[in-house]
Amino acid sequence: MAAVNLRGASRRRTISEINMVPFIDVMLVLLIIFMVTAPLITTGVVDLPSVGKSQQRPEHVVEVVVAGDEKLRLRIDGKDGQPVAMREVAAKVRELQGGDANTPVVISADRNVKYEAVVRLMDTLQRAGVQRVGLSVKNAGAGS
Repeated sequence: MAAVNLRGASRRRTISEINMVPFIDVMLVLLIIFMVTAPLITTGVVDLPSVGKSQQRPEHVVEVVVAGDEKLRLRIDGKDGQPVAMREVAAKVRELQGGDANTPVVISADRNVKYEAVVRLMDTLQRAGVQRVGLSVKNAGAGS
């Protein structure tokens, strides 16, 4: 009688294995779908601005030069000017503009200056009412 009970218990034992065949089938179908649709997807095109040369240079330009140690210096029409502190830069620039808020102000920063310092300077000038603030860039074909 004991032998019958052992044989009967082995028949009722459940299989505890995971059937992987349906999983593999679904993954292969998804792989084929992605392989077929991938070439049909168009990538987004970003239209970046380019640096061009202006037709004529403005008569009066105020330039704020940010040195590598983040010290500021004002330059008027290409002539070297005086050093200035950050808290005084807005008042000095407004004074050099001579009441004309449309006089362009160009920020020239050393490549080693932190981005935060340039943004802080731009923010200071714009809060003071300077309308035309731009950044000076180095032309690729101009050499060093």
